[in-house]
Amino acid sequence: MSAQERSASDAGEAPGVPGRVRWGAVILYTVLACALAWLVCLPLWIGDGLVAPLAAVLLPAMMLTPMLAALVVTFALRTPAPGMRLRGLGLWPLRPAKRVVGMIVLGWLAPPVIVVLTVVVAVALGFVHPDWAFTAFAAELAAKVPPGTALPPTSVIVLAQVATIPLAAILNAVFAFGEELGWRGWLLPALRPLGTWPALLLSGAIWGFWHTPVILLGYNFGRMDATGVLLMIVGCVGWGVLFGWLRLRSGSVWPAVLAHGALNAAAGLVVLLGATQTDLALAGPLGVSGWIVCGLVIVVLALTRQFRAQPPLAPPRPRPVATPAPPASSASSSA
Repeated sequence: MSAQERSASDAGEAPGVPGRVRWGAVILYTVLACALAWLVCLPLWIGDGLVAPLAAVLLPAMMLTPMLAALVVTFALRTPAPGMRLRGLGLWPLRPAKRVVGMIVLGWLAPPVIVVLTVVVAVALGFVHPDWAFTAFAAELAAKVPPGTALPPTSVIVLAQVATIPLAAILNAVFAFGEELGWRGWLLPALRPLGTWPALLLSGAIWGFWHTPVILLGYNFGRMDATGVLLMIVGCVGWGVLFGWLRLRSGSVWPAVLAHGALNAAAGLVVLLGATQTDLALAGPLGVSGWIVCGLVIVVLALTRQFRAQPPLAPPRPRPVATPAPPASSASSSA
């Protein structure tokens, strides 16, 4: 490693990071992603909001808008440059394979654990009054089925929902890919010349602000004003640092994709336990309890210098060094 590369590593940056941010591309990407999100959500604003049946289609469609914005900027402004697009976006190749696969597994399994710890913190701080009999959840289920319909015991349904989180994480990752290709695939590497921490924090804040069209409709926190938007921004900064660490530590976008899918699959655990209406601004994984747990995990990663260990984005496969042939003998045979 050269002296310049050692200096970049000591500063928390990976070798080979470009020397400047292409702000025109970053601004175009951000404006385009947010504008497309508003466009997708426009029927909800004109109609009945999140209770409209169309919301079940439009909310997943909104998750694809960061990907569309990233593809437009990639091909229109040639960033990443042609020939480096798959590598620059973290799509391919998956090298070093052992590290990438390990980080994918970590991204798949760690977010549900963090969400469980969030529930523990919420209970400990009194944000949730636990209903271990799940009576509120049972009443909600009964209201959704025809009267007289026989249901399995509520505890069995709860256990089944918890047990299927790993599978649900993979299914959710299909739509999470649309977001992660934009936020951690394109935007985070584009901001890396600012340094690791500024890039992580700014990309997370933009990710949170992008949710504005649905947050102002009451999504997630039930706060239809700037308070809800600020709550989402802080929550996305916390989770964005963790997803961003997976991206930078592996050089691949796929660990962040699985982590995002796993978060979406596990996010409702606190609602199962709440005896009354749960305030997700306090108890949810994107609320205050989630901030505490994410903050503690980030501190542990920082203290163990995990943010300094950043390989180049999907480095090329090393080429074998040819062994020089031995010199021919100078002696000649006589007849």
